[in-house]
Amino acid sequence: MKYLLLLSFCFLFLQGKAQSSGSSNEPDRIKKTVLATYYHRKFEGHRTTSGAKYRSKKLTAAHRTLPFGTMVKVTNPDNGKSVVVKVNDRGPFSKRLAIDLSERAAKQIGIYRKGIGKVELSYTVE
Repeated sequence: MKYLLLLSFCFLFLQGKAQSSGSSNEPDRIKKTVLATYYHRKFEGHRTTSGAKYRSKKLTAAHRTLPFGTMVKVTNPDNGKSVVVKVNDRGPFSKRLAIDLSERAAKQIGIYRKGIGKVELSYTVE
């Protein structure tokens, strides 16, 4: 009798878990506050790790661990400006910095002449 009750409880628990996770097909959004920098102009035309050429006018970024092609919303909390960039390179290789932005992306959110800026990253990983 105990085993039957235990089995019934497990079945109901797992069924409820499947229904709650199945109703939301959208992956969780990850949000982080990090330090960002941007590519120097000398890298214009150089190949990125993904094989694409770096172009300062495109909205791209480098991240150490996110998969290539991940779309990341980068927001400057000081002025509220944001931009969506596509990860196509690896870096930055400093422990303090989490993301390298293209020149255009850095200008759009207002960190271009500062060198380093605090930003909020928002993305989903599938």
